[in-house]
Amino acid sequence: MSGLTWEEASAQICGPEGPFAVHDEEIRGISTKVVNTAPPLLKNLFDLGRVRGDELYIVYEDEHYTWADTMARADAIGSMLVNRYGIQKGDRVAIAMRNYPEWIFSFVGITSIGAVAVPLNAWWTGEELEFGLTDSGTKVLIADQERLDRIEPVLGDLDVTAVGVRLDRDIDGVARFEDVLPLGDPLPEVDVDTDDDVTILYTSGTTGKPKGAVSTNRAVVHAMMAYACKAIIDRTRQGDDPQPKSGGPEYPPCSILTVPLFHVTGCVPVMIGSFLSGSKLVIMYKWDPGRALQLVERERVTQFVGVPTMSWDMLEHPDFEKYDTSSLQVVGGGGAPAPAELVKRIEGNFKRGRPTIGYGMTETNAYGPGNSGDDYVSHPTSAGRTVPFVELRVTNADDEVLPAGEVGEIWFKGPHLIRGYWNRPEETAETIVDGWLRSGDIGYVDEDGFVYVVDRAKDMVLRGGENVYCAEVESAIYEHPAIHEAAVFGIPHERLGEEVAAAVLPKPGESIDVDELTAHLKDRLSGFKVPTQIFVHDTELPRNAAGKILKRELRDAVVADSQS
Repeated sequence: MSGLTWEEASAQICGPEGPFAVHDEEIRGISTKVVNTAPPLLKNLFDLGRVRGDELYIVYEDEHYTWADTMARADAIGSMLVNRYGIQKGDRVAIAMRNYPEWIFSFVGITSIGAVAVPLNAWWTGEELEFGLTDSGTKVLIADQERLDRIEPVLGDLDVTAVGVRLDRDIDGVARFEDVLPLGDPLPEVDVDTDDDVTILYTSGTTGKPKGAVSTNRAVVHAMMAYACKAIIDRTRQGDDPQPKSGGPEYPPCSILTVPLFHVTGCVPVMIGSFLSGSKLVIMYKWDPGRALQLVERERVTQFVGVPTMSWDMLEHPDFEKYDTSSLQVVGGGGAPAPAELVKRIEGNFKRGRPTIGYGMTETNAYGPGNSGDDYVSHPTSAGRTVPFVELRVTNADDEVLPAGEVGEIWFKGPHLIRGYWNRPEETAETIVDGWLRSGDIGYVDEDGFVYVVDRAKDMVLRGGENVYCAEVESAIYEHPAIHEAAVFGIPHERLGEEVAAAVLPKPGESIDVDELTAHLKDRLSGFKVPTQIFVHDTELPRNAAGKILKRELRDAVVADSQS
């Protein structure tokens, strides 16, 4: 250990002579701290893959792709989009597929020609996929069989050109990826600016419709700079060995992809982060804790990033002790709070792996306070601290900044923030105020800079890392003819963190069959949004003086019943 404090190490790394020295720059009229050495474009980060040549990069089932394979396919996709489909800078190109290698090839190719990548939620229904394509004004869609099956009935009505990946049948009007990919073509040269748009990631909206969070090249690059800066600050504080739990051989960096690439966590810190670190990327077909343990042992995975439920799943697996997990150095992720008991179990059950967590949002390109190693063990309920060029404040109801220890709404400022919501100027203005982003989360910062999140101001349920906005689910419930009142809320769940619950009141003379209501919702919502517990009431749901349904009271009653 070097004995430096967080503040001393931060000043050393981000000071005038440090590798992450910063300066003030005006971004959209707001003075913002930016990193002097940050490359201007996301493409510059992807170009790091070109120097690694024949080193293995992607492992997917029994498929293997080197860095050279990956870049050749990304270049060909860029050529296909420009020369075959006429895509120009700023045009939107959507990706809708499970975590296939083609997802990564497509994302790199799209963003390297100045187009805007639009990763669509692979769990969305056909109606939701149609909304995302229409809302974003997508010109080309690259999708797999399952997503095309969902969107096929309306595809002919959309002004979208579709390219199909891993198709098992021909679809009218859809080109097969392998037939139109000009492998061997160079990447077209396009003049792109650091503040040009590069991604639109959809996040659930409180009005029931998802919002497209728009990031520029600068924003995504600076999120990666923040992750790298945090790692170097930790290394500076802790000396040459940031993992005090030592023993056994050192392995090359290797990450396992357990979360969807359409999520900001999978896309930014895991996938884009692999280009920065040179990490091999092991892609899981779907989440299975036993399979994850096999892959950790077989591929010598060094970094596991997922939602906390996944760490629980591995630890609880009956064969956990049979597998060699000694290669793991980092075990954790984000997307939901981790119970203090989980932090303790990770620290105690992995030979070298240390617990880690990050608190970020789609709107912050996943970066926010981070906690790991000794800090996390000593502060297991904290989300951690931020690097110097990412500012954070806590305010009261009047937007006045609060001192350390006082609870209020958490705000972020920095070059890593989205520029706004796609075609939603009013919602953008509500969320981003004078360069500061309102998180909607309630918390406080202690005297040492550790951030604690205590509640969410937004009306949503955080289910296994998925945001489920209650208004959207309630809207679908109210489409049922027998419903008079409905309230959706989250209740604690040991593995998922929270599960979706609903309290409903039938109209006079009507009755509600829970199974029939569930079937009604499955036709309208993605599976993870459908309430797993529905409580039918025979009297009016509790309300306050203003007539607002008291969801906390409903939630507390359910929790009390479950504990009695």
